[in-house]
Amino acid sequence: MATEKATTSAGAQAKPEGTSGDSKHPWLKSYPPDIKWDAEIPERRLYALMDHAVERYAKNQAIDFLGKTMSYADVGDHVDRMAKGLQQMGVRAGVKVGLFLPNTPYSVIGFFAILKAGGTVVNYNPLYAERELLYQIDNSETDFFVTLDLKVLYDKIPALLKQSRLKKVIICRMQDILPFPKNLLFPIAKAKEIAKIPRDDSHVRYNDLIKNDGRVDEVRVDPVKDIAVLQYTGGTTGVPKGAMLTHANLYANALQCDMWFPAAEGQPDRVIGVLPLFHVFAMTIVMTSSVYRGSAMILLPRFEIVQMLETIQRAKPTIMPGVPTLFTAVNNYPKLDQYDLSSLAYCLSGGAALPVEVKQTFEKLTGCTLVEGYGLSETSPVATANPFTGVNKSGSIGLPMPATTITIVSIDTGKPVPTGETGEVCITGPQVMAGYWNNPDATKDAIVDGRFRSGDIGYLDEDGYTFIVDRLKEMILAGGYNVYPRNVEEAI
Repeated sequence: MATEKATTSAGAQAKPEGTSGDSKHPWLKSYPPDIKWDAEIPERRLYALMDHAVERYAKNQAIDFLGKTMSYADVGDHVDRMAKGLQQMGVRAGVKVGLFLPNTPYSVIGFFAILKAGGTVVNYNPLYAERELLYQIDNSETDFFVTLDLKVLYDKIPALLKQSRLKKVIICRMQDILPFPKNLLFPIAKAKEIAKIPRDDSHVRYNDLIKNDGRVDEVRVDPVKDIAVLQYTGGTTGVPKGAMLTHANLYANALQCDMWFPAAEGQPDRVIGVLPLFHVFAMTIVMTSSVYRGSAMILLPRFEIVQMLETIQRAKPTIMPGVPTLFTAVNNYPKLDQYDLSSLAYCLSGGAALPVEVKQTFEKLTGCTLVEGYGLSETSPVATANPFTGVNKSGSIGLPMPATTITIVSIDTGKPVPTGETGEVCITGPQVMAGYWNNPDATKDAIVDGRFRSGDIGYLDEDGYTFIVDRLKEMILAGGYNVYPRNVEEAI
């Protein structure tokens, strides 16, 4: 087993010179007193999170899926047996396994099992068209797929097996993860939605895969060099690219998020996961950081406002990550007063700019603290966030995560600019990706002087808070002036 270093990773140690303003790190004056910005971030295998959770939180509830629960001991047992099954099927270092799933217990089990077997996770959006799936399978070199026995997903599989390099598909039964009596009624009520799965060498039933003793062969993992997840990004700005997120990258961001969220009093936190786990935001905020803390993950397979509000009332989550449209939907729901949302303590918004009015209305209606954060697939993803305790600046994406440096550089020269001046937001830290998969040119363009170029335009204020103006490629030149779409949207 590769040695795991209990020191900061190279990205965190760098703390590059020339950060904007008179001080190299202007955010230190504003940093929450109970969080160390220069904290040491261990470099560890990502699947160690689950092993640690099983050891420390075995009896804690790990997953609540539509009312059916699993403890960390239960999940850990499934992870071990699936990992051994994957190894017996040929998964080893460098082998890519795709997760083609909505939020279910299989998403969590499959994620950690692939890593423990020695493989690399490739996340796939279940809404992708066949063409998009074929491109990603070919580009990422995915050999195995994990999916559900539902037609909405499986109907795309035969073409993928025929036209791509896919070798085998692991089929998970939806019926098996439903609570009683839904599990008995599902095959009858939803018979038309269940796919007929061929019995051939290309298809492996999950229940057959895990018929073993769970004794996983140890694999050598270098947390800093070995890729845990290929997270595809950039589809709106060109051909999608696979961000190579190492074990150390993702472990670091889970730990950074744990530091940022206030510790729960009494019972462990309960995190509602309506955001899809195949997206990097939920992968970290809902899944890996929850496993790090021993928190419960309350998973919903899709966003449906009534189901979500009913689940909050029933399962009483304390944390809810979301995107601005989710919080807007809650604000605008006409029967909101019929639901008890008082369990919610902290909510984090990401994925897009959070309008100030949405934030203020949500906090007034729910009594929950809602802060805006910022990140990208390439940063695992969280790079900055407003503090839950301390000054929360409206319109700002907040302060850098622990061991993270934000530098604003000139669009023209690439050199750091003074505090308050606008330029490209660049990020350094242990959560920054290793590069783009099989794309050295894009990697060279994205990581310059040790800093990741976000492609976003923003500035640092005198207190070290970052403000995003907009995307570099969306800047409008009008009459010699730079006009940013966010300014227009806020005005509207």
